[in-house]
Amino acid sequence: MRYLVTGGAGFIGSNIVDDLVRQGQQVVVLDDLSAGKESNLSDVREKIDLRIGSITDLATVQSACHGADYVIHLAARTSVPRSVENPIETNHINIDGTLNVLVAARDAKVRRLVYAASSSAYGETPTLPKTEAMQPNPISPYGITKYVGELYAQVFGRVYGLENVCVRYFNVFGPRQDPTSHYSGVLSRFMLAVIQGQSPVVYGDGEQSRDFTFIENIVDETLRACEAKGASGIVFNGGTGARITLNQVLRLLEKITGKKIQAKYDPPRGGDIRDSQADISLARKVLGYEPRVHFEEGLQRTWEWYKSVYGKK
Repeated sequence: MRYLVTGGAGFIGSNIVDDLVRQGQQVVVLDDLSAGKESNLSDVREKIDLRIGSITDLATVQSACHGADYVIHLAARTSVPRSVENPIETNHINIDGTLNVLVAARDAKVRRLVYAASSSAYGETPTLPKTEAMQPNPISPYGITKYVGELYAQVFGRVYGLENVCVRYFNVFGPRQDPTSHYSGVLSRFMLAVIQGQSPVVYGDGEQSRDFTFIENIVDETLRACEAKGASGIVFNGGTGARITLNQVLRLLEKITGKKIQAKYDPPRGGDIRDSQADISLARKVLGYEPRVHFEEGLQRTWEWYKSVYGKK
């Protein structure tokens, strides 16, 4: 089968591409390299078709989509703080760009599009765990744009018959997540700080909790969503069904690294939610999804990767 992976040079995308190549699939990657890195694809570079371009250009997307059986749409401006600072940029990439991908997928008559949705769609709803039946209530421009992408995908299913599945990712972490930006995922920034002998920065009191999901789990669920029968038109949570506080993460990191960690606590950031946890019963039932790697194992494996890559510098 031929797969188009938008954002395929990014952290999540490159891990999905690796798995597809291992399966012997044909893979086209479309990425503008604004966040992704060509080096993330170094192990499979000779086996894929890498197109450097933006989803905001319809002709570029249509060309990449030609002949595709499946589209996995990950390309996005993914930072909540950055969306708060620049909502117009986030809207242009995440909504206009997603519409281009949907139009291209429709015109190419692909079998199914899988959209990387976000748990940020839930916003600050107090009920835990989050179930897909809950009314979305995003509290950041990023959350709004990702939710609109879901709605567009479902409308393309109803109006044009485009099969679509949305997977709401919950705080994905693992090897290749870039820790060097202010906008990076919190676990990657924690690990880089520990390696550099600095104090990890926690925004808030550290008692906020997340359903941190190791990358292997998300790759598995996303690829299941491509072919699972009876899944089209459905939104699924992509998490583990558990949650852990940032303070607990820091204690676990002390155990794994053997280092004493003294965090620096700063005021909470706008657009950040307090708690997040996925109910994954629907994904279990329809996709046959079960998390393979639990948090502590994932944290250990991620630490080993960061130590090997950033510990030498």
